[in-house]
Amino acid sequence: MSTSQHTPVVPLEAGAGPENPPCPACGEPLFGWLAQRPRLRGPVSRCESCGLGVVGDSAGPEEALRELDRLAAAAGPRFPNRASYASSLGSAGWAGLEPGCRYLFTVESVRRLVARRDQVVKSARWAPAASLAATWQTILNSVTFGHNVALGALGKAQATLAARPWQRRIDALASIVLAVPALAIALPIELAGGAFRRGAVVAVRFELL
Repeated sequence: MSTSQHTPVVPLEAGAGPENPPCPACGEPLFGWLAQRPRLRGPVSRCESCGLGVVGDSAGPEEALRELDRLAAAAGPRFPNRASYASSLGSAGWAGLEPGCRYLFTVESVRRLVARRDQVVKSARWAPAASLAATWQTILNSVTFGHNVALGALGKAQATLAARPWQRRIDALASIVLAVPALAIALPIELAGGAFRRGAVVAVRFELL
């Protein structure tokens, strides 16, 4: 006679504690994702429930909403999607990890945040051109010493240049020589991302309840 063993399901709440503070969007514990990088204000954690990423310490939902409002004032709002294929593939090289960023949004985390002030996400749509550029840059980041060098040169992102002049020269050359191959790789990734709601950049629209 055979017996079957079942692995118990551990709820996310079981991980809550000083090392895993609550997510500003949904309250579930945040878990470590990326170690600190020189260009970032701290290590990066993420929520396994709503997908929100937090760089450094979080001050809570009010600060996250202020960051969302800042994005809304600047671009509609439009944000790099931490739930994107580009983010998953790029990890620390993801183009969305710009200097000064604090919150890395997903559509679900935005939905939960704005619900705190009686708003709903009326629409969430893939931004094809911006997404393709972000994924293209993410691929280039895997071969450069600096971060977001190509988009920074085009005035479309905040670049972090390599520390040494010879590294910066290599980065410039690599960004030119590999531009077309990187685009050929980025295009199918973003087409799949758009089809499966995992695009690199998402534009959302809010409405009051």
